[in-house]
Amino acid sequence: MATAISKSSKFKFVPFSKKQKQILTWWIDDISPYADKDAIICDGAVRSGKTLPMSLSYVIWAMETTNYGKYGMAGKTIGSFRRNVLFLLKIVLRLRGYKVIDKRADNMLIVRKGDIENYFYIFGGRDERSQDLVQGFTSCGFFFDEVALMPESFVNQAVARCSEDEAKLWFNCNPEGPFHWFKLNWVDHLDDKNAFRIHFGLDDNPSLSEKVKARYRRMFSGVFYDRFIKGLWVLAEGVIYSMFTKDMVIKRVPRNVKIVEKWIGIDYGHTNATAFLLCGRGSDNKLYILDEYYHQGGEGSGGKSPRRYSNEFFKWKIKNGIDGNPVRVKHTFIDPSAKGFMLQLHEDGERQVRRADNEVVRGIELVSSIIDNDMFRVLAHCKNTISELGSYCWDEKAQERGIDQPIPQNDHAMDALRYVCNGTRMTWQKLIANKERYKKVA
Repeated sequence: MATAISKSSKFKFVPFSKKQKQILTWWIDDISPYADKDAIICDGAVRSGKTLPMSLSYVIWAMETTNYGKYGMAGKTIGSFRRNVLFLLKIVLRLRGYKVIDKRADNMLIVRKGDIENYFYIFGGRDERSQDLVQGFTSCGFFFDEVALMPESFVNQAVARCSEDEAKLWFNCNPEGPFHWFKLNWVDHLDDKNAFRIHFGLDDNPSLSEKVKARYRRMFSGVFYDRFIKGLWVLAEGVIYSMFTKDMVIKRVPRNVKIVEKWIGIDYGHTNATAFLLCGRGSDNKLYILDEYYHQGGEGSGGKSPRRYSNEFFKWKIKNGIDGNPVRVKHTFIDPSAKGFMLQLHEDGERQVRRADNEVVRGIELVSSIIDNDMFRVLAHCKNTISELGSYCWDEKAQERGIDQPIPQNDHAMDALRYVCNGTRMTWQKLIANKERYKKVA
């Protein structure tokens, strides 16, 4: 049975879908045509019901085939694996009669049922150094959650640890670009890897209502919609914010809209440009770019010291304030690499300084959703911001290496915008998810 959270009970059980049942039984002789395969790959849309049956199938397979065996389980980080996989997996295993002991200090699960006992070690595949974590580890199998977010070196090292004759591999992920290493080396070479693939869409998760599926469709746009809703391995190419239109450029905030919260985003540079953006959330639940400060920087065009930029920052805040007082903001989010400027601002009295979250693709994903849901406006005098919104492009050469990243040119206002959106992520995700419940004011 699949699970879903409900108000009336902790968990509501609904029947597994056909594809979910296939995951649970693919390794069983005389039931599945794939029992002789070495690996299963499940990819597709977010929230499409892949993770629970994958992790549950992996543990049941281990308990049915081995005693006192060592197994590997991995997420991008151990923390994300515990949140996204382990929390629900432990509950379901216990409901099925397994005893589960979580050795958090050792990042290891002991799973028992009757006389059978096996050990599941948890790893994080964050970066290239992660491969060192699995060296020397011998495993009877490995389960990778969100494998497309892991470096190839880590996955290769973990796969090499599975030296037992009957070892099998479980791969679970949402799609990335078509040149991603996992797409090229695994998805496109199923026969060579003796693997099979099950592709998932939102409709393959029986626990999702039509209302919830509509909510998830609103959360993504552009290339992210194609990947995370349609489940396609597609290229991020062209203008990033192609959904931005001239109708979103306005002369002033509408009279019937009140700005209820304000934030500042700062992308700091000495040889590069420095940009300050004053952003606000309107009573109509739109994100407004209210003002910008933009200085080109560079040695030949008047580069400024942190102190001079700090002076400019406070003058700019006063310009946007009332009666000679600086504009009041909830937080000022600053480029995390600008430690000297961050310290300078704090010394000069800016007490709401926050180190910005610089997750680029995740931030672009959120900004794209805000714009695509018509929850974005920029005042016409913010010329540099408007220019960058129309020229901010994906890097085609990076795409050829399987990497999603923007071209690092004329992107300083876009960085500042991303810092604000990442820093207020929960606000915008909630507003997007519940968009239909809110009446438009303007």
